Amino acid sequence: MGVTVVIPARYASTRFPGKPLADLCGKPMIQWVYERSALCESVNRVIVATDDDRIARAVESFGGDVVMTRSDHPTGTDRLAEVAAGLDDELIVNVQGDEPLIDPAMIEAAVAPLLLDSSIPMGTLKTPLTSVEEYRNPNVVKVVTDRQGFALYFSRSPIPYPRDFVDKLEQRWNELATAKHVGLYVYRRQFLLDYPQLSPTPLEGQECLEQLRALEHGFRIRVAETDLVGQGVDTPEDLERVRHFFTRRSSEEN
Repeated sequence: MGVTVVIPARYASTRFPGKPLADLCGKPMIQWVYERSALCESVNRVIVATDDDRIARAVESFGGDVVMTRSDHPTGTDRLAEVAAGLDDELIVNVQGDEPLIDPAMIEAAVAPLLLDSSIPMGTLKTPLTSVEEYRNPNVVKVVTDRQGFALYFSRSPIPYPRDFVDKLEQRWNELATAKHVGLYVYRRQFLLDYPQLSPTPLEGQECLEQLRALEHGFRIRVAETDLVGQGVDTPEDLERVRHFFTRRSSEEN
């Protein structure tokens, strides 16, 4: 059962134009994401999906595999589906192009349940919350799961509501039956091809969380656990933090 990682990469960004090509210790950021994804043992192939010639040329310059896509896709999942239509592999992994610290073990963890159970159409990751502030932060997506590890709901709101200790949340937040969602997805190829045809749903629209479309249409999402976290780059300030991380790690290794 083949596994392909697809990394959607756009040049346009409100907060950080040209982000995939930002220099990170001598390499464009997209190259770090590509090379680290390729380290995952289950992955057969890594592809960058872009509609921008500048990104395509950068990927080709370091020997990477790139596919040009249409520029009118409303979501990254639609761009992913366009690429998947030309692939034969059974599983397609969506790795964000702004995760230069992606650990290959995270990809392995997300893929493993779908390799074992062919009935699962889609998977993703969760990791423990690290503070009560994350629980309250609408920019941190929370996920609650059933006892088999399938998603019950994703939300920007603080879920679930801790009725019995809401007044002691600062001390007991680590008892919450929730986790932080990690935005790495794996799809069974046919499900991914069908996904853009699913009609948008009310909860998806209200939360601005595309994965809720799958749940609202009755599809299961397997949520694997990981203690690993990446460092997404949304702003130039985020890029500086990642640069400092690489510099510090290099000095420690030497």
